[in-house]
Amino acid sequence: MAAAKSCLFPISVDVIATPHKHNKWSTRKNNARRCLSLSLLQIRARAAVTVRELNGISIPSQRRKQTDADLQRDAISLLNERIRREHSKRDSSSSRPAMDSEEADKYIQLVKEQQQRGLQKLKGDRTEGASGGTFSYKVDPYTLSSGDYVVHKKVGIGRFVGIKFDVPKYSSEPIEYVFIEYADGMAKLPVKQATRMLYRYNLPNETQKPRTLSKLNDTSAWERRRIKGKVAVQKMVVDLMELYLHRLKQRRPTYPETPAMAEFASQFPYRPTPDQKQAIVDVEKDLMERENPMDRLICGDVGFGKTEVALRAIFCVVSAGKQAMVLAPTIVLAKQHFDVISERFSRYPSIKVGLLSRFQTKSEKDEHLRMIKRGHLNIIVGTHSLLGSRVVYNNLGLLVVDEEQRFGVKQKEKIASFKTSVDVLTLSATPIPRTLYLALTGFRDASLISTPPPERVPIRTHLSSYSKEKVISAIKYELDRGGQVFYVLPRIKGLEEVMEFLEQSFPHVEIAIAHGKQYSKQLEETMEQFAQGHIKILICTNIVESGLDIQNANTIIVQDVQQFGLAQLYQLRGRVGRADKEAHAHLFYPDKSLLSDQARERLAALEECRDLGQGFQLAERDMAIRGFGNIFGEQQTGDVGNVGIDLFFEMLFESLSKVDEHCVVSVPYQSVQLDMNINPHLPSEYVNYLENPLEIIDEAEKAAEKDIWSLIQFTENLRCQHGKEPYSMEILLKKLYVRRMAADLGITRIYVSGKMVGMKTSMSKKVFRLITDSMASDMHRNSLVFEDGLIKAELLLELPREQLLNWIFQCLAELYASLPALIKY
Repeated sequence: MAAAKSCLFPISVDVIATPHKHNKWSTRKNNARRCLSLSLLQIRARAAVTVRELNGISIPSQRRKQTDADLQRDAISLLNERIRREHSKRDSSSSRPAMDSEEADKYIQLVKEQQQRGLQKLKGDRTEGASGGTFSYKVDPYTLSSGDYVVHKKVGIGRFVGIKFDVPKYSSEPIEYVFIEYADGMAKLPVKQATRMLYRYNLPNETQKPRTLSKLNDTSAWERRRIKGKVAVQKMVVDLMELYLHRLKQRRPTYPETPAMAEFASQFPYRPTPDQKQAIVDVEKDLMERENPMDRLICGDVGFGKTEVALRAIFCVVSAGKQAMVLAPTIVLAKQHFDVISERFSRYPSIKVGLLSRFQTKSEKDEHLRMIKRGHLNIIVGTHSLLGSRVVYNNLGLLVVDEEQRFGVKQKEKIASFKTSVDVLTLSATPIPRTLYLALTGFRDASLISTPPPERVPIRTHLSSYSKEKVISAIKYELDRGGQVFYVLPRIKGLEEVMEFLEQSFPHVEIAIAHGKQYSKQLEETMEQFAQGHIKILICTNIVESGLDIQNANTIIVQDVQQFGLAQLYQLRGRVGRADKEAHAHLFYPDKSLLSDQARERLAALEECRDLGQGFQLAERDMAIRGFGNIFGEQQTGDVGNVGIDLFFEMLFESLSKVDEHCVVSVPYQSVQLDMNINPHLPSEYVNYLENPLEIIDEAEKAAEKDIWSLIQFTENLRCQHGKEPYSMEILLKKLYVRRMAADLGITRIYVSGKMVGMKTSMSKKVFRLITDSMASDMHRNSLVFEDGLIKAELLLELPREQLLNWIFQCLAELYASLPALIKY
């Protein structure tokens, strides 16, 4: 069965059809005069429209404008346009191949298994203690602080006041109650009940405060917000399902396992940690056992061995004759990757490694581009320039993306476009909320490396207000033990000022400045000198945020930390502590009273995440602070403001775990019965004009039988060739649309009995409620009831047959509009 395509809106009904002004085959003056004396039924029978003039006579421009306007007002045209517009927002889903119900059931099961794996691997700590081991985002009341905002599932948003003992009416023994302030009073809940019903209220933006508190005595406003959140969840589930199923349907040959891979692995000078070993196994299974392109996230702290996982994947792909691209956010990191990869592959002279960067001359770049196009470069390393239109790959097989959060929206969209055709491996210490969100829901494969190498020790983090004495003390301590220092500022502007201060404080120490706007050679030489230990203090911007591995640099000073993001600070801190020495990160802010609430929360989170391997947990905190974003576009807030992040997440997980209960299973078009005696006759002028009317009507029936898109295409082609159809032909088309929409909705029979319209369906009552919750038209929502597999509507009066068909057309359009909120096959 083909997947039901979707989305409509209230459509106006023309009860009386009037002659169209641009009707070619009924525009003769004498016919027009006679029409004035005809009855309304005769006018309707002869009414028709067309864009084209017969015998090649063109339509005057004024009349052509009227034609366009009439077409735009037409219900079928509006319907077609809306379906196309809505569907184009969903990543050209219409072009995706349909799947039958057996295949759909298999994929649903895969999604559920994937989700469970994601939860077990990434969220095990939050499933412990939950009822039945299921996932829960409910809050423990004892962890709340006075003033925190909470969400009660049935009442809405309130402010937590505290926990106090009180004596209930039914007992003399005092018990603990949770007190919550609402807009119109105070509520108290027994702690046990609160544990089952309360969630934290976090918003995915700057402010942590809700717009208003809910009312105890009027929960209707909260119910509307909750339903809106629920509908948003259902739509997100559909988008996730389509994204995931589309990826599952892509195919590429599996890569062979060769003895050379074991030899390559043996060159790794360290013993892999258990997590690192598992990540390598996960990637090898993706490449060598699965035919779907890989899209895996490797989440691990700086220095925990993510690069080695990527190197094994690169070797596997390149050995099979394909190219690999390594994408880095900065030139510094790209150069380091190039050096590491070149050294590791130096034993394989047939494998050529190239670096594409702004350090190169134009002739060098052009030569590299030619080599990439001809396939003479096997591994290409570079920054976002690798995504440009000038770079043409000969046989790209793997894309490795390091620190995806550092790329802009356009680059991320370009990266996403690769995922349908090549294997993608994303490396990150602190994944962006969008990436983390996909990993948590199980729609993206993820491997977590949280075990530190044996020699690593935690980085000591010092967070305090800025003073020159503290800076000098921190630098002196590191220099005295023979180490080097990073000094990081948020902007280029203050670098020279810091340079003067440090040169006065340490006159005999080699100090240098590094930032992204320096000349390429100058920046390269500075970084090289620092890496070799000749420069002792490097004053820089966050250009050193990612990937720079200097074993002897074990103190980092970050000034004006409030201007950095949480992930940035975590990455900067990871520049030190790469050896067995205890490392220090000094984070300075100007004045705590000047910090925003969000900045304070970021710094508190960073202080709490002192231990090694907490980048993933930090990314979670970042997600809670600034939201996980809309994973299908640039919007960063998503649709969670109505209910808060935690309840939204729980609704999402609940919806995913019961995804098969939300299916609308379509039925064959031919099985749909439309028990209405309405067979309009086409005007003889229109029949003569069509030349082969029976063939055209038969073609329309076949288009409707295929799917909604074929019917849309047929209607548009018909009007393009023959102009707007007469009213009687419009009725025939509407009958086809009604049966097609009914088939996609799982409705097998539509009949009329007096003022009652009945629609027999296989959908469950739960699915019917989800559909009607998201209907735009109150009129249709309020008129529909569901009883024993029957959708019924009671009309106020019996309508003429043509008006009744129009009403059914509108009603099905409203039901059809809610299909994006449901999984459908």
